[in-house]
Amino acid sequence: MALGSSAPEILLAVIETGSNLGGCPGELGASTIVGSAAFNLLVITAACIYAVDESNDLTPDGERDHDGPAKGVKKIYDMGVFSVTAGCSIFAYAWLYWVLRDQKVNSTEAWLTLAFFFVLVGLAFGFDRFKERQM
Repeated sequence: MALGSSAPEILLAVIETGSNLGGCPGELGASTIVGSAAFNLLVITAACIYAVDESNDLTPDGERDHDGPAKGVKKIYDMGVFSVTAGCSIFAYAWLYWVLRDQKVNSTEAWLTLAFFFVLVGLAFGFDRFKERQM
């Protein structure tokens, strides 16, 4: 959901950065990542967590999995993918600072940034598959 709501801004930032490689980066990319994308991610996550409430839980007691948490209790069963995503988010902000320290984005930094996305997806997929094998 957060990616879908931020997709237009992210696409504009990618186009702006791609058209200006080797030059001074525009303000749109950094502003999108630091401001709008982070805001969308955090607000949408907060709304989803808030929605899991005992008053919103309409599952009849006969259909409830009694091994799980009680009504309205929020619990993360799989911390692997969550930890990968959280760690990569912190790394992304550090990488953004590192790339923009000289006010220029060169092609190596751009390609590495793109490669880090696939590393994130691969790690998250790997952690999710590892969890399934343990169960």
